[in-house]
Amino acid sequence: MSVTLALSVEGLTVRAAFIAGLAIIALLLTGWRKPARAESRSPRGPLRRDASGIVVDHYDAPPYRRPGPIRRVLALVASGGIGLLTGVLAAIVVSFAIATAVIWLTNLLQQ
Repeated sequence: MSVTLALSVEGLTVRAAFIAGLAIIALLLTGWRKPARAESRSPRGPLRRDASGIVVDHYDAPPYRRPGPIRRVLALVASGGIGLLTGVLAAIVVSFAIATAVIWLTNLLQQ
């Protein structure tokens, strides 16, 4: 007989509480060793910056235009289709899992 099966509910509760306590202590020790905020690292040597620099051209961005109604309807239809497809696939996976579980449990009852 397995040792886990021979334990009482009280014994399992005590062991689970002990493991949870050890996990909390480990988290506290980890947080104690590492700083909460990242500190900037100081450079080890002098910074070498090229005095010439890089020439950058600045252009004005075009103003924002809201998408038209046709594009909004297409986005709505596409997102609805993706949601429907995701729901169908999730339903297939869940129903297959339930059917497998029912078949497995029925076979256990027939033995």
